[in-house]
Amino acid sequence: MRHMKWGAALIGAAMLASLPAAAEKTVENYKSVTDKELRTPDPADWLMWRRTLNGWGYSPLDQITKKNVGQLRLVWTRGLEEGFQEGTPLVHDGILYFPNPGDVIQAIDAKTGDLIWEYHGKYAKDVGDYVTAPFINRNLAIYKDYIFGTSADGHVYALDAKTGKLVWDTEVISYKTAVHQTSGPMIIDGKVVTGRGCDPLGGPDPCVITAHDPMTGKELWRTHTIPKPGEPGDETWGGVPYKERRQVGAWHSITYDPDLRIIYIGTSVTSLAPKFALAGNDKTYLYHNSTLALDPDTGKIIWYYQHMVDSWDLDHPFERLLIDTEVAPDKDKVAWINPNLKPGEKRKVVTGIPGKTGIVYTLDRKTGEFLWATPTTEQNVVQSIDGATGKVTMNHDVEFDKVGDRRYVCPGTTGGKNWPTGAYSPKTGLMYYPLQNVCATFTAIADKWSRRAGYGFSSRASIAKGTDKVGTVYAISAKTGDIAWKYQQRAGTLSLVATAGGLVFGGDVDGRFRAFDDKTGKVLWEINLGSPVNGFPISFSVGGKQYVAVSTGPSVQSGALQVLTPELRVSKNSALYIFALP
Repeated sequence: MRHMKWGAALIGAAMLASLPAAAEKTVENYKSVTDKELRTPDPADWLMWRRTLNGWGYSPLDQITKKNVGQLRLVWTRGLEEGFQEGTPLVHDGILYFPNPGDVIQAIDAKTGDLIWEYHGKYAKDVGDYVTAPFINRNLAIYKDYIFGTSADGHVYALDAKTGKLVWDTEVISYKTAVHQTSGPMIIDGKVVTGRGCDPLGGPDPCVITAHDPMTGKELWRTHTIPKPGEPGDETWGGVPYKERRQVGAWHSITYDPDLRIIYIGTSVTSLAPKFALAGNDKTYLYHNSTLALDPDTGKIIWYYQHMVDSWDLDHPFERLLIDTEVAPDKDKVAWINPNLKPGEKRKVVTGIPGKTGIVYTLDRKTGEFLWATPTTEQNVVQSIDGATGKVTMNHDVEFDKVGDRRYVCPGTTGGKNWPTGAYSPKTGLMYYPLQNVCATFTAIADKWSRRAGYGFSSRASIAKGTDKVGTVYAISAKTGDIAWKYQQRAGTLSLVATAGGLVFGGDVDGRFRAFDDKTGKVLWEINLGSPVNGFPISFSVGGKQYVAVSTGPSVQSGALQVLTPELRVSKNSALYIFALP
């Protein structure tokens, strides 16, 4: 069992060890998952983090509708492992696979909740001394006869989907480099592709995106997100020695266009974050806070777009949505527009809110050409974007010039947007996002990196001025950028999923899980689950019956948002919940 610092977990493990071993079960009549199925999945299944390669977080199931959603009932629930809970279920042919904290993987009968098998990873007891929050486990991947995951100690591995037995285990990089693998793999063009965070202790080496052979675990390519001396982008670091370039991680979701054969992934801030402490505010420090477009065969960067030069830990690694749409930004509503756009022009775009600023960016996904961008929640870090070139100009009034400088910045480190994901419905043409009205007062505290200095600043969060509501859900047109509706509430909001039944499901840090009307934002159904709804919700079908699944438990994000609403008191119970109509 994975080492944890929590005494209760160790006591529980000792008690379990004294019990008779349960009889091992296997998944019966397992059907191998093909490349074709990953590209066009069965509507009943949920085969990857956001269900499809385009990252939509959309289920084509429509049995649960606006008219009957009020009849939803709990079908079964199951307790989960202790720790930060940000898991996404996978469902294939009636079997639900779930990633627990601490690399505990379960195969469960999706209809009954009965456990079939359980895998406990193993790693060194000192992992927590090197890796921040090592037990976060957001997602798994499934391909052919295997379940794939990334471990807290810097490995990628494969399990037999039928038995849960370990098939192969490959070290990507030593955990002592502070590699931070909170998000799991995606299967891209027959390869196991993974990104990761890279805490500054390890320098530039763990800041990599990798691909492995799914059958053997052999590494196929490795792409560094920090340029080495002599490589393109090296000059953007202003002479900062390579070993002192830190923390440009790719720690969130991956999307893929199989026709263009391009992988899309985003990156995070540098450390130190205040740029005066590196080589000055006038440098760009590639490839931090960027969208990277990668060749799936080699991992080489085809194009990149940098969203901002970040001095405040406003990461941009979040989900990119791949949509084919008319590009017609509303000139009265959208802040920055490419003047060369033609009326009625249709494009293959990569769009959404990729970073904590809450700014929507729409780019041509073949070339990276900037098309339009516009803010949502309050932000004062991006001053302007040149529509013709896409070049971002930062607001110099909120940048730091020296240790001791104090700045009021929107958003704070929680976002705006953060790792809780949005969704897109092709029926409405709307993108749905959980966003927060949060700002912070930052103080620069260091001009040289140390473990104690962290990012080089301290910050104190506050609710944005003019409101007492932290959480929001925005519905934004992918075509025009117009805000179709906005829902606001006191508690912070968390991940969403859209369905063909005209619904958007999502939870919040106060334990509420609800269904919204996808066209109006009206709340049609709600239940109190008692703990923050930090898991990524999904919908699936077994035997012709549609289900909705979500998990609860603590996380760093929900904890930070709860500080802003101390009157909202919830538990930290980690559990998986499955709902359906009677």
